[in-house]
Amino acid sequence: MTQHVSPPRGGTGKTAPVEGPPAWRGRLARADVRTLSLLGVLAALVLIGGITKPDEFLDTRNLQLVLTQASVIGVVTVGMTFVIISGGIDLSVGAIVALASVWATTVATQEYGFLGILFTAIVVGVGCGLVNGVLIAYGAMVPFIATLAMLASARGLALQITDGRTQIVTVDGVLDLGERDAYVLGIPPLVLVFAVVTVIGWLVLNRTTFGRRTVAVGGNSEAARLAGIDVRRQRLYLYLLSGLCCGIAAFLLIVLSGSGQNTNGNLYELDAIAAAIIGGTLLSGGRGTITGSVLGVLIFTTITNIFALNNLQSDVQQIAKGAIIVAAVLVQRRTASTT
Repeated sequence: MTQHVSPPRGGTGKTAPVEGPPAWRGRLARADVRTLSLLGVLAALVLIGGITKPDEFLDTRNLQLVLTQASVIGVVTVGMTFVIISGGIDLSVGAIVALASVWATTVATQEYGFLGILFTAIVVGVGCGLVNGVLIAYGAMVPFIATLAMLASARGLALQITDGRTQIVTVDGVLDLGERDAYVLGIPPLVLVFAVVTVIGWLVLNRTTFGRRTVAVGGNSEAARLAGIDVRRQRLYLYLLSGLCCGIAAFLLIVLSGSGQNTNGNLYELDAIAAAIIGGTLLSGGRGTITGSVLGVLIFTTITNIFALNNLQSDVQQIAKGAIIVAAVLVQRRTASTT
């Protein structure tokens, strides 16, 4: 027997629509799942390292080494994440790191001491980012082509400056940062710099108008333009930011290695892109997180360390990284198709 429910007195008899949960909650839930998944992968790698080489992998100095090595590529990845979220790409980051490191370690530059090296590294990085940004934003060049040209040019200039030789750093203030005496509560200074860059990057992306504009440009550049965003200027700023991160990374690499070489930053562009992709950043733009990218960097660095401790060849490492990248892209595509 069917029962008819009378509408409330004074009503129209129409059923009010039931609103679902806000869209942001779904996005937040998916982000949490990705973050937890990455943390799970990282925990599994730490477990593997602890099982295969417990005395070596879990040693405090080795863990400090892993974090220090992650710091250099991690700073580059923060800048790369912003660029990819905007729908761009930067293939020149490794070459910019090399150029900045050799330019900052010339004899003439080292005469100005600590600040001279730091200033030169940052200026060279920002200068290269400016060239990329102008070509892409105002020259209407495809990011892939523009940054590929910068890659070739920066590598060539780095080789010309060094003439293929290693430039040794003689400035004590720079070398002292790499010594254990400079550690703060057992944390290397390079790791602290990486942490500061990460926090600033997270705040800029998630708590500022600049971050919202970056996501908007990557999601739909035409809609962003119609909404009043200067898309060209935003893209210019993003490549300047990427260059700035490369300059900082170059200085960290100088501290870590105590030298400048034209081979510095080799394949950094691939590692940074891969870390960002693993962290959930879409290559098509419009979505990404700094937290995920940092976890991606830590995962890759931990894999490299485990392979090195177990005397596995570098080609096996590259195969493993390639497999992880493919898996991450497939997961992204599946996630995108269901949302």
